[in-house]
Amino acid sequence: MTSQFMNEILGVSPGWSRLVALCSLILCLYPILGAMYWFWGAVAYRWFRQKDELRPGQSLVKTPMVTIMVPAHNEEVVIERTLRYLLTELDYPNYEVLVLDDGSTDQTPQLLARLQAQFAQLRVITITANQGKAHAFNIGTFFARGEYILSNDADTLPEPDALTKYMQYFTSPAGLNYAAITANMDVYNRTTLWGKSQTVEFASIVGIIKRSQTAINNTMYAYSGANTMYRRDFLLAAGGFRQDRATEDISIAWDQTFLNLTPKFAPDIVFHMNVPESFRDLYRQRKRWAQGGTEVWLTNLPRLLAHPWRYRHVWSIMWDTTFSIVWAFFFWLTSLWFGLTMLSFAWNGNYERVWHGIVMSLIFVTCQLVAGLLQVLAALILDLHGAKRRYLFFAPWYLLFTWLVNPLTIVTTFPRAVKTIAGYGKGTWVSPTRKVVNDD
Repeated sequence: MTSQFMNEILGVSPGWSRLVALCSLILCLYPILGAMYWFWGAVAYRWFRQKDELRPGQSLVKTPMVTIMVPAHNEEVVIERTLRYLLTELDYPNYEVLVLDDGSTDQTPQLLARLQAQFAQLRVITITANQGKAHAFNIGTFFARGEYILSNDADTLPEPDALTKYMQYFTSPAGLNYAAITANMDVYNRTTLWGKSQTVEFASIVGIIKRSQTAINNTMYAYSGANTMYRRDFLLAAGGFRQDRATEDISIAWDQTFLNLTPKFAPDIVFHMNVPESFRDLYRQRKRWAQGGTEVWLTNLPRLLAHPWRYRHVWSIMWDTTFSIVWAFFFWLTSLWFGLTMLSFAWNGNYERVWHGIVMSLIFVTCQLVAGLLQVLAALILDLHGAKRRYLFFAPWYLLFTWLVNPLTIVTTFPRAVKTIAGYGKGTWVSPTRKVVNDD
């Protein structure tokens, strides 16, 4: 019936109609297939890659110099607490803290001047006008004294043993090929519904997707901008960070992947981050992430198609990125079509078809929900030895947000991503609303 309709109304051949139907079916099933893909990828990591994690009691033989780079743009609410922690609580003997004051117009410069007088390990580079996190990092890279550079956001607190564990990975035999090691995100402002929901989300993203990418092809779609340590030489080999991109952590991960440099996800290195607690700030953050993902897709797809065998190790993340972007448009277009069709049936009094459409959609959503819950449950069990399982109750909020809002951010930011690739992008940034989080 569907094929006959397409042949007569759309004027396409039976072969094309079957191809379109097959593509539509794949896109409909993409959320389910994707969730199961990440689920089995995490299982593969558990059996084949978890042995690469640090062993208990492993000693650190060398202590190379580390530069902790902290980008700051109007961070007066949180930066003093973060810097005092970084300068006094880490159990690594050889490091400095380099703050990149990116055109702050609040009290951030005054706070930094006062802290510099107290701590010899603290240095500050002042950039007159806000030109973006990537621009600040590129400047800081050439002033950094360390062989290794830790990107640490102004509201992020790594565990005291984080630097030691980073260097244990880098100085291990396998670590000679590591270009960057990204740590395990943990949310510390869990007082609101949004905070608790993102605890589940980050466990799922970190606990499943990064593990799966590492297990399947030793690649990584994105580093964590809040806390990732880079080998300085490999960072320079990739040309530094792209200054016109919305997300420096996604773009540098892809640039290093195309150089066949090895990324590493270290779930046993934990850092605590402050996440957006309002829908407005959260939506703005996700729009930036969506734009950054589309930018790397537009940049690297032609490159991969031109040399498919040379860059064969990139195909796994390219396929996933492509399906994510195409599915976002497919989801909203078909949702609009479904809504209009149901309204048409209701207008004409065909309530049986309305009921049939609602029931079929609920069955499909239930299948998506089960697959998504399997993914999230596996993540919560694997991440931090199951410490976050109590947040499974908030998983439906995560799934709802992912399936509804994330596709919307991809669709709405697509023109801006195209504009960036055309040479009109900019990497300037505005910090989200900050709140002081009590330690208790």
